[in-house]
Amino acid sequence: MATPIHPKTVNKAPVTQATPDSTAIIQVIERAALNPDVDIEKMERLLQMQERVLDRQALMAYSAAMAAMQTELPSIAERGKTNNGHYATLEDIVDTVRPIMKKHGFAVSFRIQTQERGIQVTGVLMHQDGHREETSMLLPADTSGSKNTVQAFGSSTSYGKRYILCALLNITTRGQDDNGHAAAPVKLVTPFQAGQIRQLIAACPPATQEWFVGKYGDAEQVPRGDFDKLRASLQKRAHPNQHNHQHH
Repeated sequence: MATPIHPKTVNKAPVTQATPDSTAIIQVIERAALNPDVDIEKMERLLQMQERVLDRQALMAYSAAMAAMQTELPSIAERGKTNNGHYATLEDIVDTVRPIMKKHGFAVSFRIQTQERGIQVTGVLMHQDGHREETSMLLPADTSGSKNTVQAFGSSTSYGKRYILCALLNITTRGQDDNGHAAAPVKLVTPFQAGQIRQLIAACPPATQEWFVGKYGDAEQVPRGDFDKLRASLQKRAHPNQHNHQHH
């Protein structure tokens, strides 16, 4: 099975160490816990403080490991083919990223839920120090090519996993060498632009995600001429309360 992708024996990569201040706070809390004179309310507040400190440490470790891993993740070749173009297969993505994720202490798992409007795929990226990030995507059943119900479910699930894994890890894909054959006349977005679109789509409501899949299929298939207008539109839907959203 391609998923979940869990590191078997994690060779721990260097992670952000606890700051002296954090360690001192935790030591104070541990000493207070042993003191019978400390009242319950104060102890509860101290434990909440300890939880926040540990959460912050886990987030710092996650961020440092993610930054280190990003420099090692390659662009994945698009060896899969549909009527709409080429794409990177889930198997190729998993085979490429699994050893790199393992090295940096990451694992990913997926939850699949069948809903009235389609199939919701949720990806959870976990780090060995405890922090995790997740994103979801609602997909209609893929009935193209006269697929039966089971095939349609499997196709949409595979698509969702591919899309979400690329969004969580900010993976880019690239076309294979066409051996001198003429390239498509329409210029498509760059891998970096596709990564921006993918992250915005993951933050959009399900209806927007369905519209995008129906119109473009995949982030790499967006014509370059559509990029600016599409990005502005997706930013409004991903951040409805931020009218003056700054472009990165």
